[in-house]
Amino acid sequence: MNIRVGHGYDVHRLTEDRKLILGGVEIDYEKGLLGHSDADVLVHAIMDSLLGAAALGDIGTHFPDTDEKYKGADSLELLRHVCTLVSEKGYSVSNIDATVIAQAPKLKPFIPQMKQNIAKVMNLDTDCINIKATTEEKLGFTGRKEGIAAQCVALIIKD
Repeated sequence: MNIRVGHGYDVHRLTEDRKLILGGVEIDYEKGLLGHSDADVLVHAIMDSLLGAAALGDIGTHFPDTDEKYKGADSLELLRHVCTLVSEKGYSVSNIDATVIAQAPKLKPFIPQMKQNIAKVMNLDTDCINIKATTEEKLGFTGRKEGIAAQCVALIIKD
């Protein structure tokens, strides 16, 4: 059995006139995340952790922000493609553990739907998806509400 671990990290700036989408959930908030796609930092961190575990590079390699076909892209659809790439290398995803770092808004009420959205796309049970949210006690760019960050660790297995 071949077991691999990958780590992903993503950050996007909060800005006016954008939707806030995390884990495929549109969250009613005064600002949204700036990015070429829908800027879903949680899903981006998950994708990078999976790509890293499978030694497939990063999301910038697969979905460059210079390519117009990814402008406004649904990150859950990009995640679906990443899962296909991981599967084509002979791996299956065991689990993911992710943390969203945001001073605001409070994310706890949205986490169950995020888990469902991600599990559905990844064809996993929701028990294989863990999502946490934390603040940074008003420190740094996330604490000043300038942006939102996410980290993820993924475990993949090849029998």
